[in-house]
Amino acid sequence: MRRLEGKIAIVTGAVRGIGASVARLFVQEGAAVMLTDMRDELGSALAAELGSQAAYTHLDVGEEAEWAAVLELTHRRFGAPTILVNNAGIFRTEPIESLSMQAYMEVIRTNQIGVFLGMRSCIAPMREVGGGAIVNISSVQGLEGMRNGLAYCASKFAVTGMTRTAAIELAKYRIRVNSVHPGPIATSLVAEAHGTSDIATATAHEPGVPMKRWGQPEEIAGLVLYLASEESSYSTGSAFLADGGLTAGLM
Repeated sequence: MRRLEGKIAIVTGAVRGIGASVARLFVQEGAAVMLTDMRDELGSALAAELGSQAAYTHLDVGEEAEWAAVLELTHRRFGAPTILVNNAGIFRTEPIESLSMQAYMEVIRTNQIGVFLGMRSCIAPMREVGGGAIVNISSVQGLEGMRNGLAYCASKFAVTGMTRTAAIELAKYRIRVNSVHPGPIATSLVAEAHGTSDIATATAHEPGVPMKRWGQPEEIAGLVLYLASEESSYSTGSAFLADGGLTAGLM
């Protein structure tokens, strides 16, 4: 039997990179998936590609009212969600001295508040069906600092802490909450941080990790699948690394 047969998932930031890889894998493994993002044309195209097990709707993860609409639509289309993947995120780098409040809050709003709203929105429907799994995509920068990354690190450290707190509170409802911490992954987010839309150009150099290569979105999706499935039934409140050895120690 497929590993997510009969499960219903909501995936944020689902139209490209890690989110799209997660959505594709979830559908392959039997889940019905509500894709959410703010790139509506790409979202509609991906939903059409994935077929009847997928649907797309617009979601600004920092807007509380939009979360309510997503939950209503998901329930109407597929049923109560049993899996939430909080993947939507933005990446900005700037020295602390020049970092404006507006720029800081843009990162916090998406990366931190979006995760909070997503988790809170899914508690009630998951309780109703007897439990669920929440996977929050953090980063290695949710475990260690990065030069010029104050806002990003603050948001991702927050995701790590929120994951652990939520896991403690929600265990009584049979809702598991874990975080995934990718290292250098070849995605459009990385390309845009390098000022290009071409992933191959942005990742042409070797990253400074022991494995000496960039990770691929599909490699993170496999870990997310494990945490969303019953195979990880005794794992909650944990941080799962997939970073090519980056945080293992100094090279």
